[in-house]
Amino acid sequence: MPWKKDFDTDVALGDAMRAFWSKGYEATSITDLTKAMNINKGSLYNAYGGKHELFLSAVSKYNRDNQQATLRKLEQMDDPLDSITMLFEALVAESLADDEKRGCFLVNTALELPNHTEDVREIISQSFTDMEAFLERSIVAGQAKGSILADLDPSETAKSLLSQIVGLRVLARGVFSHSSLNTIKKEAIASIAA
Repeated sequence: MPWKKDFDTDVALGDAMRAFWSKGYEATSITDLTKAMNINKGSLYNAYGGKHELFLSAVSKYNRDNQQATLRKLEQMDDPLDSITMLFEALVAESLADDEKRGCFLVNTALELPNHTEDVREIISQSFTDMEAFLERSIVAGQAKGSILADLDPSETAKSLLSQIVGLRVLARGVFSHSSLNTIKKEAIASIAA
């Protein structure tokens, strides 16, 4: 008899994503996942294939629903400097509202990359490449509009901003205060504003 699913796989995937996000891949057990998803082991394996496949789906979901959705919205703004400013402001606000100090699922996974397989590394690498590309496009557009300093190298500046974003996300997990996170944001914007 074929397996019949009796749960919403997308909702359960979101629950799994939050479990992995809180504990990381290695520390999250199958029992943790089945409890978080409110399903049994058989349903997990039938619907997702296993822990590794579920993790890949969870990281992809976070990237799609969080980072990619945010970048699409920011790219629609008229002033690229405002887009970059809003990105930093959103990251600080999100970090301050994060009572569990989970940080960013993508950054957390990047910190564990030596322990992950190539397919996970590819997802994380692509997410960072996408963020850097957004920043570079925004810098070029901002330079054309005159809101971003004209003498900046867009590629190098995008890399610098990306490193500040990653640093902010790591430090926000409980190391830095509200004022310190705001300082990172202000310094990042001051370094590019015309």
